[in-house]
Amino acid sequence: MKIIVPMAGRGSRLRPHTLTVPKPLIPVAGKPIVHRLVSDIAKVLGEPIDEVAFILGDPAFFGEDVVQSLMELARELGAKGSIYRQDKPLGTGHAIMSAKESLSGPAVIAYADTLIRADFDLDKSADSAIWVKQVERPEAYGVVKLNDANEIVELVEKPKEFVSDLAVIGIYYFKDVGVLKNELQHVLDNDITHGGEYQINDGIKRMMQKGMKFVPGKVDEWMDCGNKNVTVETNQRMLGFLEKEGENMMADSVQQENANIVEPCFIGENVVLKNTTVGPFVSVGANTVIENSTIKNSLIQSDSKISNANLDNAMIGNHVVYNGNFETISIGDYSVLE
Repeated sequence: MKIIVPMAGRGSRLRPHTLTVPKPLIPVAGKPIVHRLVSDIAKVLGEPIDEVAFILGDPAFFGEDVVQSLMELARELGAKGSIYRQDKPLGTGHAIMSAKESLSGPAVIAYADTLIRADFDLDKSADSAIWVKQVERPEAYGVVKLNDANEIVELVEKPKEFVSDLAVIGIYYFKDVGVLKNELQHVLDNDITHGGEYQINDGIKRMMQKGMKFVPGKVDEWMDCGNKNVTVETNQRMLGFLEKEGENMMADSVQQENANIVEPCFIGENVVLKNTTVGPFVSVGANTVIENSTIKNSLIQSDSKISNANLDNAMIGNHVVYNGNFETISIGDYSVLE
C-alpha cells in the first residue's frame, strides 16, 4: 500500500503562520498536521505501508528541512519516502500527476490540510473508496451521490439542490492508482480544466463512466486546519481525543513554578511555566516560556516567550516574544509585541 500526499500549497488562509512554515507542518496537539494525518491513515488501513510519496511546491519554501521531516515520517512507518515537486499550482490533478512514477498499485491519496478520526473496514473489493463525512450544510461542499447499492455514482460540487449530506473530505483509496493516472493523463492531454486547473474529479468521473465501482468510507471525525480559528478548534478536539486514548501529553522536562495545568493540554520539551495557569485545551511547543499568564483554548508553538498574557482562542507561532493583555490574537513567526 502507498500513501500519496499532495501538499504543494502555501496555506494562504492560515497566514501569517504559513509565511515561514508550510501549513502541513504546523503542529496540532504537539505534532505536525501531515504527520498526524499520515499516521492516522496508516492506522485505519491496518497493513504495511510500502511508500509515502509527498508532492511539494517551491523548493525555496518547501526546503531541505521540510524534506528531512517528511522522510523521517516515512521511516517511522517503515516505508520508503519519495519527494516530488509540483512546479506550477495547476490543480489537484496536476499535483497528483507530478508523482506519476509512484502511481501504481493500491494507494491512498490524502490532502494534507485536514485531520480525521476513523475506525472502519475499507472495502478493498471496490475499485475505489472516497472518504466522506456527514455534514449539516452540504451545499457548501462537494458531495457524493449514492445509488441503492450504496455505491457512489456521481460527484457534485456545492449542490444548489439536495443530493446528499456526505461531503468529500479529500482522502481517496484506489485499488490500482495506475488507472487514475491513465485517466488524469487524458485530462492533461486534452486540456480539461476548471478555472485553469486540472482536477482529480475529472479523472474519477472518467473511471465512473467506465463502470468502475466506487464506495464511501465514512469517518467519525473530520477536522479542518484551513484558518486560525478552525485550527485552534481542531487542536482542542484532538487534545480531547488523545486524552481519552490515554496518551501522555506532558514532557518530563517541563519546569513548573506556581503553575496550574488544566487538562487536556500538550506541553512540550523544556517548557517553563511560572505563575501561570494553562488549559484546558492548550498546546505549548518545545522551549517556550510562559510567565504570569492565563491561557486557555490556544495553540502556542516553539521557542517563544509569553508573559503577562490573558489569552483565549489564540494561535502564536515560533520565536515570538509577547507581553500584553490582549484576549485573542494570531501572531506569526519571529513577531515581537512588548
